[in-house]
Amino acid sequence: MTKKRLGVVGVIAAATMAFSALVVPSAYANNEIVVWADGDRGPNLVKVLAEKGDWVSGYKITVKSFSNFDALKEAFDKATDASGPDIVMGANDWVPTGAKSGKLAPVTLTAAQKARFTPGQLFDLTYKGKLYGVPVDVNNVAMIYNTDIVKTAPKTFAEMVAVYKANKTSKSLKAGLCVAGGGMSWGAHSIFSALGADAYQFNSRDQIVYGRSFNGTTFGKNVRTLLLDGGKKSNGFLPASDAGCKDNFIDGKVPYAIIGNWEWKDYVAKGFTMNLMPVPGVVANKPGKMFGSVSGALLTTFAAKHGVEAGAKSLLTNFFGSTDGQVRYQKIEGRPPAEKGAALDATVSAAQRGFGAAASLSSLPQIGAFLNNNAGGANYWDSAPAYWTAVLVDGKDPVTEGNKLAAIWRANTTAGKSDL
Repeated sequence: MTKKRLGVVGVIAAATMAFSALVVPSAYANNEIVVWADGDRGPNLVKVLAEKGDWVSGYKITVKSFSNFDALKEAFDKATDASGPDIVMGANDWVPTGAKSGKLAPVTLTAAQKARFTPGQLFDLTYKGKLYGVPVDVNNVAMIYNTDIVKTAPKTFAEMVAVYKANKTSKSLKAGLCVAGGGMSWGAHSIFSALGADAYQFNSRDQIVYGRSFNGTTFGKNVRTLLLDGGKKSNGFLPASDAGCKDNFIDGKVPYAIIGNWEWKDYVAKGFTMNLMPVPGVVANKPGKMFGSVSGALLTTFAAKHGVEAGAKSLLTNFFGSTDGQVRYQKIEGRPPAEKGAALDATVSAAQRGFGAAASLSSLPQIGAFLNNNAGGANYWDSAPAYWTAVLVDGKDPVTEGNKLAAIWRANTTAGKSDL
Protein backbone atom coordinates (compact mmCIF):
# COMPACT_ATOMS: atom_id res chain seq x y z
CA MET A 1 0.00 0.00 0.00
CA THR A 2 3.01 2.33 0.43
CA LYS A 3 4.64 4.29 -2.34
CA LYS A 4 7.73 6.46 -2.01
CA ARG A 5 7.74 10.16 -1.18
CA LEU A 6 5.47 11.59 -3.89
CA GLY A 7 3.18 8.58 -4.07
CA VAL A 8 0.41 7.18 -1.92
CA VAL A 9 0.64 6.58 1.80
CA GLY A 10 -2.18 4.40 3.14
CA VAL A 11 -2.59 5.37 6.79
CA ILE A 12 -4.65 2.32 7.68
CA ALA A 13 -3.34 -1.21 7.20
CA ALA A 14 -5.50 -3.43 5.05
CA ALA A 15 -6.26 -5.83 7.88
CA THR A 16 -7.60 -3.13 10.18
CA MET A 17 -8.96 -0.61 7.68
CA ALA A 18 -12.63 -1.40 8.18
CA PHE A 19 -12.44 -1.45 11.96
CA SER A 20 -10.19 1.45 12.88
CA ALA A 21 -11.65 4.00 10.51
CA LEU A 22 -12.54 6.51 13.20
CA VAL A 23 -8.97 6.89 14.45
CA VAL A 24 -7.99 10.35 13.20
CA PRO A 25 -4.42 11.70 12.95
CA SER A 26 -3.78 14.54 15.39
CA ALA A 27 -1.76 16.65 12.99
CA TYR A 28 -1.25 17.11 9.26
CA ALA A 29 2.01 17.71 7.45
CA ASN A 30 1.84 20.80 5.26
CA ASN A 31 2.75 18.79 2.15
CA GLU A 32 0.23 16.02 2.81
CA ILE A 33 -3.16 15.94 1.06
CA VAL A 34 -5.61 13.77 2.99
CA VAL A 35 -8.51 12.16 1.12
CA TRP A 36 -11.38 10.45 2.93
CA ALA A 37 -13.41 7.74 1.20
CA ASP A 38 -15.66 4.79 2.00
CA GLY A 39 -14.60 1.17 2.28
CA ASP A 40 -14.98 0.48 -1.45
CA ARG A 41 -13.59 3.64 -2.97
CA GLY A 42 -10.74 4.09 -0.50
CA PRO A 43 -8.80 0.87 -1.16
CA ASN A 44 -9.37 1.25 -4.90
CA LEU A 45 -8.13 4.81 -4.75
CA VAL A 46 -4.96 3.65 -3.02
CA LYS A 47 -4.36 1.10 -5.80
CA VAL A 48 -4.83 3.50 -8.68
CA LEU A 49 -2.80 6.30 -7.14
CA ALA A 50 0.02 3.85 -6.53
CA GLU A 51 0.27 3.30 -10.29
CA LYS A 52 1.26 6.90 -10.87
CA GLY A 53 2.78 9.05 -8.15
CA ASP A 54 3.12 12.48 -9.71
CA TRP A 55 -0.44 13.78 -9.97
CA VAL A 56 0.50 16.72 -7.74
CA SER A 57 4.20 17.43 -7.55
CA GLY A 58 5.58 18.17 -4.11
CA TYR A 59 2.77 16.55 -2.13
CA LYS A 60 2.15 13.13 -0.72
CA ILE A 61 -1.40 11.83 -0.83
CA THR A 62 -2.89 9.96 2.12
CA VAL A 63 -6.09 7.97 1.60
CA LYS A 64 -8.13 7.22 4.69
CA SER A 65 -10.87 4.61 4.31
CA PHE A 66 -13.97 4.17 6.45
CA SER A 67 -15.84 0.92 6.86
CA ASN A 68 -18.79 2.05 4.75
CA PHE A 69 -20.48 5.11 3.29
CA ASP A 70 -22.55 5.79 6.41
CA ALA A 71 -19.44 5.68 8.61
CA LEU A 72 -17.73 8.13 6.26
CA LYS A 73 -20.68 10.51 6.43
CA GLU A 74 -20.83 10.31 10.22
CA ALA A 75 -17.10 11.01 10.50
CA PHE A 76 -17.28 13.95 8.11
CA ASP A 77 -20.22 15.42 10.02
CA LYS A 78 -18.07 15.29 13.17
CA ALA A 79 -14.82 16.44 11.51
CA THR A 80 -12.98 19.42 12.95
CA ASP A 81 -10.28 21.73 11.63
CA ALA A 82 -7.66 19.50 13.22
CA SER A 83 -9.06 16.14 12.15
CA GLY A 84 -10.93 16.79 8.89
CA PRO A 85 -9.83 15.76 5.39
CA ASP A 86 -8.74 18.02 2.55
CA ILE A 87 -10.89 16.18 0.02
CA VAL A 88 -13.83 13.89 0.73
CA MET A 89 -15.39 11.53 -1.80
CA GLY A 90 -19.06 12.05 -1.13
CA ALA A 91 -22.54 11.97 -2.62
CA ASN A 92 -23.98 14.98 -4.38
CA ASP A 93 -26.60 15.50 -1.68
CA TRP A 94 -23.81 16.15 0.82
CA VAL A 95 -23.15 19.46 -0.91
CA PRO A 96 -25.98 21.61 0.55
CA THR A 97 -25.32 20.38 4.09
CA GLY A 98 -21.54 20.65 3.79
CA ALA A 99 -21.68 24.10 2.23
CA LYS A 100 -24.08 25.44 4.88
CA SER A 101 -21.98 23.98 7.71
CA GLY A 102 -18.84 25.60 6.32
CA LYS A 103 -17.04 22.28 5.80
CA LEU A 104 -17.03 22.35 2.01
CA ALA A 105 -15.19 24.97 -0.04
CA PRO A 106 -16.17 26.20 -3.53
CA VAL A 107 -13.96 25.48 -6.51
CA THR A 108 -13.61 27.33 -9.81
CA LEU A 109 -13.12 25.36 -13.01
CA THR A 110 -12.00 26.74 -16.34
CA ALA A 111 -14.33 26.52 -19.33
CA ALA A 112 -12.25 23.63 -20.68
CA GLN A 113 -12.50 21.77 -17.38
CA LYS A 114 -16.26 22.31 -17.18
CA ALA A 115 -16.64 21.01 -20.73
CA ARG A 116 -15.48 17.58 -19.54
CA PHE A 117 -18.80 17.13 -17.74
CA THR A 118 -22.48 17.59 -18.48
CA PRO A 119 -24.29 20.61 -17.00
CA GLY A 120 -26.43 18.23 -14.96
CA GLN A 121 -23.40 16.61 -13.36
CA LEU A 122 -22.00 19.99 -12.36
CA PHE A 123 -25.44 21.03 -11.07
CA ASP A 124 -25.40 17.99 -8.78
CA LEU A 125 -22.36 19.39 -6.95
CA THR A 126 -23.57 23.00 -6.91
CA TYR A 127 -25.15 24.94 -4.05
CA LYS A 128 -26.48 28.48 -4.47
CA GLY A 129 -24.56 28.90 -7.71
CA LYS A 130 -21.20 27.66 -6.43
CA LEU A 131 -19.46 24.42 -7.37
CA TYR A 132 -17.92 22.39 -4.54
CA GLY A 133 -16.01 19.62 -6.30
CA VAL A 134 -15.65 17.58 -9.47
CA PRO A 135 -17.92 14.70 -10.58
CA VAL A 136 -16.15 11.35 -10.39
CA ASP A 137 -18.70 8.65 -11.19
CA VAL A 138 -22.30 8.28 -12.19
CA ASN A 139 -24.32 6.96 -9.28
CA ASN A 140 -27.35 4.99 -10.39
CA VAL A 141 -29.14 1.67 -10.48
CA ALA A 142 -30.76 -0.27 -13.30
CA MET A 143 -32.96 -3.33 -13.67
CA ILE A 144 -31.73 -6.68 -14.95
CA TYR A 145 -33.72 -9.82 -15.68
CA ASN A 146 -32.97 -13.52 -15.44
CA THR A 147 -32.96 -14.92 -18.98
CA ASP A 148 -33.74 -18.42 -17.68
CA ILE A 149 -37.17 -17.09 -16.70
CA VAL A 150 -37.64 -14.00 -18.89
CA LYS A 151 -37.01 -14.47 -22.61
CA THR A 152 -37.38 -10.88 -23.81
CA ALA A 153 -37.06 -7.46 -22.24
CA PRO A 154 -40.40 -6.46 -20.67
CA LYS A 155 -42.19 -3.47 -22.16
CA THR A 156 -44.64 -2.69 -19.33
CA PHE A 157 -44.89 -3.19 -15.59
CA ALA A 158 -47.97 -5.38 -16.07
CA GLU A 159 -45.96 -7.69 -18.33
CA MET A 160 -43.52 -8.30 -15.47
CA VAL A 161 -46.35 -9.04 -13.05
CA ALA A 162 -47.79 -11.54 -15.54
CA VAL A 163 -44.45 -13.34 -15.86
CA TYR A 164 -44.22 -13.56 -12.08
CA LYS A 165 -47.70 -14.98 -11.70
CA ALA A 166 -47.18 -17.49 -14.49
CA ASN A 167 -43.97 -18.84 -12.92
CA LYS A 168 -44.62 -18.28 -9.23
CA THR A 169 -45.55 -21.86 -8.38
CA SER A 170 -43.55 -23.84 -10.93
CA LYS A 171 -40.28 -22.04 -10.19
CA SER A 172 -40.96 -21.39 -6.48
CA LEU A 173 -40.48 -17.67 -6.94
CA LYS A 174 -40.07 -15.55 -3.82
CA ALA A 175 -40.87 -12.27 -5.57
CA GLY A 176 -41.25 -10.78 -9.04
CA LEU A 177 -39.19 -7.60 -8.75
CA CYS A 178 -36.98 -6.71 -5.81
CA VAL A 179 -34.36 -4.10 -4.93
CA ALA A 180 -30.89 -5.57 -4.53
CA GLY A 181 -28.99 -2.30 -4.69
CA GLY A 182 -29.73 1.10 -3.21
CA GLY A 183 -32.49 0.30 -0.73
CA MET A 184 -36.21 0.98 -0.71
CA SER A 185 -35.88 4.74 -1.04
CA TRP A 186 -32.95 5.58 -3.34
CA GLY A 187 -32.85 2.30 -5.26
CA ALA A 188 -36.62 1.94 -5.42
CA HIS A 189 -37.39 5.37 -6.88
CA SER A 190 -37.72 3.90 -10.36
CA ILE A 191 -40.50 1.63 -9.07
CA PHE A 192 -42.35 4.61 -7.61
CA SER A 193 -41.82 6.46 -10.88
CA ALA A 194 -42.88 3.53 -13.06
CA LEU A 195 -46.19 3.46 -11.19
CA GLY A 196 -46.68 7.23 -11.41
CA ALA A 197 -44.87 8.80 -8.42
CA ASP A 198 -41.78 10.96 -9.02
CA ALA A 199 -40.07 12.64 -6.08
CA TYR A 200 -40.50 16.02 -7.80
CA GLN A 201 -41.83 17.36 -11.07
CA PHE A 202 -40.16 18.83 -14.15
CA ASN A 203 -41.82 20.60 -17.06
CA SER A 204 -41.08 20.04 -20.75
CA ARG A 205 -38.14 22.46 -20.53
CA ASP A 206 -36.51 20.45 -17.73
CA GLN A 207 -37.38 23.10 -15.17
CA ILE A 208 -38.44 22.14 -11.67
CA VAL A 209 -42.13 22.73 -11.02
CA TYR A 210 -42.87 23.92 -7.49
CA GLY A 211 -46.20 23.58 -5.73
CA ARG A 212 -47.12 20.44 -7.67
CA SER A 213 -46.65 16.73 -7.05
CA PHE A 214 -47.60 13.44 -8.65
CA ASN A 215 -51.24 12.36 -8.72
CA GLY A 216 -51.61 10.30 -5.56
CA THR A 217 -54.89 8.76 -6.68
CA THR A 218 -53.54 7.57 -10.04
CA PHE A 219 -50.41 6.18 -8.41
CA GLY A 220 -52.41 4.45 -5.68
CA LYS A 221 -54.74 2.84 -8.21
CA ASN A 222 -51.76 1.51 -10.17
CA VAL A 223 -50.36 0.02 -6.98
CA ARG A 224 -53.74 -1.51 -6.17
CA THR A 225 -54.11 -3.04 -9.64
CA LEU A 226 -50.58 -4.35 -10.07
CA LEU A 227 -49.30 -5.15 -6.58
CA LEU A 228 -52.37 -6.23 -4.61
CA ASP A 229 -54.62 -9.27 -4.81
CA GLY A 230 -58.25 -8.23 -4.77
CA GLY A 231 -57.14 -4.67 -4.16
CA LYS A 232 -56.18 -5.44 -0.55
CA LYS A 233 -53.31 -7.85 0.11
CA SER A 234 -49.86 -7.94 -1.52
CA ASN A 235 -49.64 -10.37 -4.41
CA GLY A 236 -45.99 -10.99 -3.60
CA PHE A 237 -44.57 -9.34 -6.71
CA LEU A 238 -42.80 -6.52 -4.83
CA PRO A 239 -41.38 -7.09 -1.34
CA ALA A 240 -41.60 -4.14 1.04
CA SER A 241 -37.97 -4.73 2.02
CA ASP A 242 -34.72 -5.28 0.14
CA ALA A 243 -33.67 -8.04 2.56
CA GLY A 244 -32.47 -11.15 0.73
CA CYS A 245 -33.10 -9.74 -2.73
CA LYS A 246 -29.60 -10.22 -4.10
CA ASP A 247 -29.31 -13.83 -2.97
CA ASN A 248 -32.82 -14.66 -4.14
CA PHE A 249 -32.18 -13.21 -7.59
CA ILE A 250 -28.86 -15.01 -7.95
CA ASP A 251 -30.56 -18.25 -6.84
CA GLY A 252 -33.15 -17.87 -9.63
CA LYS A 253 -36.04 -17.15 -7.26
CA VAL A 254 -36.77 -13.63 -8.56
CA PRO A 255 -37.00 -12.82 -12.29
CA TYR A 256 -36.28 -9.06 -12.06
CA ALA A 257 -33.97 -7.10 -9.79
CA ILE A 258 -32.74 -3.55 -9.40
CA ILE A 259 -28.98 -3.56 -8.89
CA GLY A 260 -26.41 -0.85 -8.20
CA ASN A 261 -23.66 0.10 -10.61
CA TRP A 262 -21.09 -0.66 -7.91
CA GLU A 263 -21.97 -4.38 -7.73
CA TRP A 264 -22.36 -5.58 -11.31
CA LYS A 265 -19.24 -7.75 -11.11
CA ASP A 266 -20.99 -9.95 -8.54
CA TYR A 267 -23.69 -10.80 -11.08
CA VAL A 268 -21.33 -11.25 -14.02
CA ALA A 269 -19.35 -13.71 -11.91
CA LYS A 270 -22.56 -15.76 -11.52
CA GLY A 271 -23.17 -15.81 -15.26
CA PHE A 272 -25.90 -13.16 -15.51
CA THR A 273 -26.20 -11.06 -18.64
CA MET A 274 -26.02 -7.33 -18.02
CA ASN A 275 -29.27 -6.63 -19.90
CA LEU A 276 -29.59 -3.36 -18.01
CA MET A 277 -32.69 -1.22 -18.46
CA PRO A 278 -35.00 1.16 -16.58
CA VAL A 279 -38.03 -0.33 -14.82
CA PRO A 280 -40.85 -0.44 -17.40
CA GLY A 281 -43.79 1.86 -16.73
CA VAL A 282 -47.53 1.32 -16.73
CA VAL A 283 -47.48 2.48 -20.36
CA ALA A 284 -44.90 1.14 -22.83
CA ASN A 285 -41.97 3.44 -23.61
CA LYS A 286 -42.53 5.48 -20.45
CA PRO A 287 -40.15 3.82 -17.99
CA GLY A 288 -39.64 4.75 -14.38
CA LYS A 289 -36.95 7.28 -13.60
CA MET A 290 -33.99 6.20 -11.47
CA PHE A 291 -31.91 8.68 -9.54
CA GLY A 292 -29.05 9.49 -11.90
CA SER A 293 -26.72 11.58 -9.84
CA VAL A 294 -22.97 11.75 -9.45
CA SER A 295 -20.63 11.19 -6.58
CA GLY A 296 -17.81 13.66 -6.43
CA ALA A 297 -14.44 14.55 -4.99
CA LEU A 298 -15.36 17.50 -2.79
CA LEU A 299 -12.95 20.19 -1.59
CA THR A 300 -13.13 21.00 2.11
CA THR A 301 -12.41 24.21 3.95
CA PHE A 302 -9.96 22.19 6.06
CA ALA A 303 -7.53 22.12 3.11
CA ALA A 304 -6.85 25.85 3.42
CA LYS A 305 -6.44 25.54 7.18
CA HIS A 306 -3.95 22.71 6.66
CA GLY A 307 -2.02 24.81 4.14
CA VAL A 308 -2.64 22.45 1.21
CA GLU A 309 -5.53 24.09 -0.65
CA ALA A 310 -3.50 24.68 -3.82
CA GLY A 311 -2.37 21.06 -3.90
CA ALA A 312 -5.87 19.76 -3.17
CA LYS A 313 -7.31 21.81 -6.02
CA SER A 314 -4.64 20.44 -8.36
CA LEU A 315 -5.49 16.89 -7.31
CA LEU A 316 -9.15 17.58 -8.08
CA THR A 317 -8.46 18.71 -11.64
CA ASN A 318 -5.33 16.70 -12.51
CA PHE A 319 -6.57 13.36 -11.20
CA PHE A 320 -10.21 13.21 -10.11
CA GLY A 321 -11.52 15.38 -12.96
CA SER A 322 -9.27 14.21 -15.79
CA THR A 323 -9.79 11.60 -18.49
CA ASP A 324 -6.62 9.75 -17.53
CA GLY A 325 -7.42 9.79 -13.83
CA GLN A 326 -10.99 8.56 -14.23
CA VAL A 327 -10.05 5.84 -16.73
CA ARG A 328 -7.43 4.51 -14.32
CA TYR A 329 -9.70 4.77 -11.30
CA GLN A 330 -12.85 3.29 -12.85
CA LYS A 331 -10.87 0.40 -14.31
CA ILE A 332 -10.51 -0.71 -10.68
CA GLU A 333 -13.65 0.80 -9.11
CA GLY A 334 -15.96 -0.39 -11.91
CA ARG A 335 -18.54 2.41 -11.87
CA PRO A 336 -19.53 4.49 -14.92
CA PRO A 337 -17.08 7.41 -15.12
CA ALA A 338 -18.56 10.90 -15.11
CA GLU A 339 -15.91 12.62 -17.23
CA LYS A 340 -16.84 12.57 -20.93
CA GLY A 341 -13.52 11.34 -22.26
CA ALA A 342 -13.33 8.52 -19.73
CA ALA A 343 -16.90 7.46 -20.48
CA LEU A 344 -15.95 6.94 -24.13
CA ASP A 345 -12.69 5.14 -23.42
CA ALA A 346 -12.36 1.68 -24.97
CA THR A 347 -11.39 0.12 -21.64
CA VAL A 348 -14.75 0.94 -20.03
CA SER A 349 -16.70 -2.31 -19.64
CA ALA A 350 -20.00 -3.18 -21.28
CA ALA A 351 -21.68 -3.17 -17.85
CA GLN A 352 -20.39 0.32 -17.06
CA ARG A 353 -21.68 1.51 -20.42
CA GLY A 354 -24.98 -0.26 -19.79
CA PHE A 355 -25.59 1.60 -16.56
CA GLY A 356 -24.78 4.86 -18.27
CA ALA A 357 -27.15 4.03 -21.12
CA ALA A 358 -29.96 3.11 -18.72
CA ALA A 359 -29.52 6.40 -16.89
CA SER A 360 -29.61 8.34 -20.15
CA LEU A 361 -32.91 6.67 -21.08
CA SER A 362 -34.72 7.65 -17.91
CA SER A 363 -33.23 9.35 -14.88
CA LEU A 364 -33.98 12.06 -12.36
CA PRO A 365 -31.31 14.30 -10.82
CA GLN A 366 -30.80 13.64 -7.13
CA ILE A 367 -31.46 16.97 -5.43
CA GLY A 368 -30.58 16.86 -1.76
CA ALA A 369 -32.32 20.17 -1.00
CA PHE A 370 -35.64 18.43 -1.71
CA LEU A 371 -34.91 14.86 -0.65
CA ASN A 372 -33.39 15.75 2.71
CA ASN A 373 -36.14 18.25 3.55
CA ASN A 374 -38.86 17.30 6.02
CA ALA A 375 -41.21 20.27 5.69
CA GLY A 376 -43.99 17.84 4.78
CA GLY A 377 -43.56 15.91 8.01
CA ALA A 378 -40.94 13.43 6.80
CA ASN A 379 -38.06 13.51 4.35
CA TYR A 380 -38.01 11.48 1.15
CA TRP A 381 -35.67 8.84 2.56
CA ASP A 382 -38.06 7.95 5.39
CA SER A 383 -41.40 8.50 3.65
CA ALA A 384 -40.62 6.35 0.59
CA PRO A 385 -40.02 3.00 2.33
CA ALA A 386 -42.76 3.83 4.83
CA TYR A 387 -45.27 3.81 1.95
CA TRP A 388 -44.38 0.25 0.95
CA THR A 389 -44.62 -0.92 4.55
CA ALA A 390 -47.99 0.76 5.00
CA VAL A 391 -49.51 -0.71 1.85
CA LEU A 392 -47.76 -4.07 1.33
CA VAL A 393 -47.36 -5.08 4.97
CA ASP A 394 -49.93 -3.20 7.03
CA GLY A 395 -52.68 -3.40 4.40
CA LYS A 396 -53.47 0.31 4.28
CA ASP A 397 -55.26 1.80 1.29
CA PRO A 398 -52.75 2.62 -1.49
CA VAL A 399 -54.74 5.62 -2.73
CA THR A 400 -55.08 7.23 0.70
CA GLU A 401 -51.40 6.64 1.41
CA GLY A 402 -50.49 7.79 -2.10
CA ASN A 403 -52.17 11.15 -1.57
CA LYS A 404 -50.41 11.55 1.78
CA LEU A 405 -47.09 10.82 0.10
CA ALA A 406 -47.77 13.31 -2.70
CA ALA A 407 -48.46 16.01 -0.12
CA ILE A 408 -45.23 15.27 1.75
CA TRP A 409 -43.06 15.39 -1.36
CA ARG A 410 -44.77 18.54 -2.64
CA ALA A 411 -44.13 20.37 0.64
CA ASN A 412 -40.52 19.22 0.77
CA THR A 413 -39.82 20.39 -2.77
CA THR A 414 -41.42 23.77 -2.18
CA ALA A 415 -39.50 24.29 1.06
CA GLY A 416 -36.24 23.16 -0.52
CA LYS A 417 -36.35 25.81 -3.21
CA SER A 418 -34.46 28.30 -1.02
CA ASP A 419 -31.51 25.90 -0.73
CA LEU A 420 -30.82 25.65 -4.46
